[in-house]
Amino acid sequence: MWHEENNRLQASFRFKDFAEAFAFMTEVAFHAEKQDHHPDWSNAWNRVDIQLTTHSAENMVTARDRKLAETIDGIFRKYQ
Repeated sequence: MWHEENNRLQASFRFKDFAEAFAFMTEVAFHAEKQDHHPDWSNAWNRVDIQLTTHSAENMVTARDRKLAETIDGIFRKYQ
C-alpha cells in the first residue's frame, strides 16, 4: 500500500463514501497529534491520499514516518 517516492511515503485509501473517509481522517488526526507528527493529505469524496515526510530531517523519510504509516494502516483495517 505505501510506497516511497521523492523522499515521501505515499498511500491512497478508498472508502464506501465521504462520511467514512472523513471518519478515517478524524481518527488519523487524533493519532497523528499524539505522535506529534502530521501528514500531508487530501480528500476527494471517498479517497484519502496521504504523504509522510519528516520536515525536521530535511524532508526525508524517517522512523517517525514509518511509525505513523503503521498506525494509519491499523486504523484503515477497521474500514475494510
